[in-house]
Amino acid sequence: MIKTTMTALGLAVVVALSGCTSTTELTKASNSQVSQENVLLQPFSGPFQGVPQFDKMNLADLTPAFEAGIAEHLADVDKVANNPESATFENTIVELERAGKSLDRIFTYYGIWRNNKSSEESRALAKELAPKLSVFSSKVTQNGKLFDRVKAVYQSEEYKTLTPEQQRVTWLTYNSFARNGATLTGEAKARYAEINQQLATLHTKFSSNVLADEEGYVVFLDKSQLSGLPESFIAGAASAAAERGKVGQFAITNSRSSMDPFLTYSTERALREQVWKNYYNRGGNGDQYDNNATIKQILTLRHERVQLLGYENYAQWRLEDRMAKSPANAKALMDKVWPAAIARVEEEVADMQAIADKDGANITIAPWDYRFYSERVRKEKYDLDSNEIKQYLQLDKLREAMFYVAKRLFNFEFSEVTDGSVPVYHDDVRVWEVKDSVTGKHIGLWYLDPFARKGKRSGAWANTFRSYTTMDGETNVLSTNNSNFVKGPEGKATLISWSDAETYFHEFGHALHFLSADVVYPQSHTGVRDYTEFQSQLLERWLTTDEVINQFLVHHETGEAIPKSLVDKIKKSSTFNQGFSTTEYMASAMMDLLYHTTDPAKIDPAKFEKEQLTKLGMPTELVMRHRSTHFGHIFSGEGYAAAYYGYLWAEVLTSDAAEAFADAPGGFYDKALADKLVEHLFSVRNAMDPAQAYRLFRGRDADVSALMRDRGFPVTK
Repeated sequence: MIKTTMTALGLAVVVALSGCTSTTELTKASNSQVSQENVLLQPFSGPFQGVPQFDKMNLADLTPAFEAGIAEHLADVDKVANNPESATFENTIVELERAGKSLDRIFTYYGIWRNNKSSEESRALAKELAPKLSVFSSKVTQNGKLFDRVKAVYQSEEYKTLTPEQQRVTWLTYNSFARNGATLTGEAKARYAEINQQLATLHTKFSSNVLADEEGYVVFLDKSQLSGLPESFIAGAASAAAERGKVGQFAITNSRSSMDPFLTYSTERALREQVWKNYYNRGGNGDQYDNNATIKQILTLRHERVQLLGYENYAQWRLEDRMAKSPANAKALMDKVWPAAIARVEEEVADMQAIADKDGANITIAPWDYRFYSERVRKEKYDLDSNEIKQYLQLDKLREAMFYVAKRLFNFEFSEVTDGSVPVYHDDVRVWEVKDSVTGKHIGLWYLDPFARKGKRSGAWANTFRSYTTMDGETNVLSTNNSNFVKGPEGKATLISWSDAETYFHEFGHALHFLSADVVYPQSHTGVRDYTEFQSQLLERWLTTDEVINQFLVHHETGEAIPKSLVDKIKKSSTFNQGFSTTEYMASAMMDLLYHTTDPAKIDPAKFEKEQLTKLGMPTELVMRHRSTHFGHIFSGEGYAAAYYGYLWAEVLTSDAAEAFADAPGGFYDKALADKLVEHLFSVRNAMDPAQAYRLFRGRDADVSALMRDRGFPVTK
């Protein structure tokens, strides 16, 4: 999952649509007076064109910084709106691109408090800030004079003479206004703004509830309860317990990186059930953190809001400017894959049940058994032990592998900044300078925050603290990757699973997308959600190239390269368990679309999830990857709402593009094709329509049959 830096206008809209809470009138603060003392308002300083001063950030500065930043941005907007000259691209669109620079910087720090350094204090502050940010957003998007000027440029003769990027930036700006209430008047306009405020509050409430359950449900074990668990996992669990004041015990935290391996290896079935329920019941435990009522409110308000704009349902509004264009097209793609996915689950469960019966376990496979018995099947069918693979998956070596791929494909050279000149917000964070390996030109910085800890939200994500533009002089890129790996013991390598290794490469793909940018305007960094995952998904494919396997997958104790026999087993089992992974993801994507195409008055979230999944034929042996009450992608904001299918849409592009590399003379390191990849699919960001960009790379649209082949599903015409 990603969160990218956007223009001040775009970011304002996203924040209003994605989460915080409570309402009060904005105070007018003197920006010049406050900024002298408030580091959050000051331009980034130090080397590398200036960097965030994370070592000086103070939560007490956040509210006054936002008040000053908002006042500055509104003044910038008013200046554009009230310009007496006729609207032009330069005096309207470009000036809007320049608006609110202080606010952009504030959001950098705010994102760290929300995602990497969360606390009760910061979460309470987020609730207070949410309505202020929503009011601010509405003041921008509902500024009639401003919209009239944007519309005038979009409909002008000048528009026809603009460069392709300038035309797209103009369209994106116009569209962001038109689709977010700018065309409304009177009571409808006021109600639209009111709904945005209420949604901002509810989105933050939803995510805060999930985080509370992630922190509140930790299973502590003693030595007698560790049966089946690998030594590396036990060591990490011991460290996690010690961090929580339970020295001598072992903590299974309520995060995927802890839950997943525990369910895979633990022979204690009752404990597996407990850990599974803790994780999959987040936000749905019937207490003060229960999200069912919040989901109902969110869906109701979203539905009302899009009806004000004349849309039948939320998904229709959301997908209009995506690659899918309509809910029907998104559903059609999923309908092609779903039957094959659940049929494969049936086969996988049969294999697992046979082993359980052979063992005399006297059980029927339940969701907390799936990973455990799947691993047993893997060993029996392919003689492949996931823990054996893990011994060759060292976090540091995998990072070196990513750097190797970046150099071969993108000409990027990474060198760590170790002199302390770049401040960080936690000791775990490390920073690398990125240069062009051919010309030596400085590209930017890459921050890495890899480990799980209290106060850091779960999952993996990427974003930027500054993106590349040339509008007012060339800027470098400040990119960042964030993960939640369980840190290895002091002095020992951190070992991760094959799935985690793929995620590591995935998120680095987002970073390469940021670092490759060659665009003029900030607006060109906004994303088309069913396309933005494509570049990162594609990079996962380089993990299995011989060049990476032979050089970087070495045993953490002996240093010996992974045996060819083990590599052969990995490749042979590449489509193993695709029923599980495809079905758990697609169940979430299909429920997302159902939530946003159904009248909310007919929805009781707990019942709706159960009833709809039953209608879809969801296998009982597994659940949605993100059950409704912790489905943050769609309920803690709106970035993926009605658009979670986008991962599958992007995977179609990924599979198709991967086949192009597989067929190229130089394989996955074919220089000509790599150059084409960077030119058409990485450097342009959103300065070009994604469908057009893909055709320039491939010479045609992507073929869904490539995805079916990838997953070992039958290909039907």
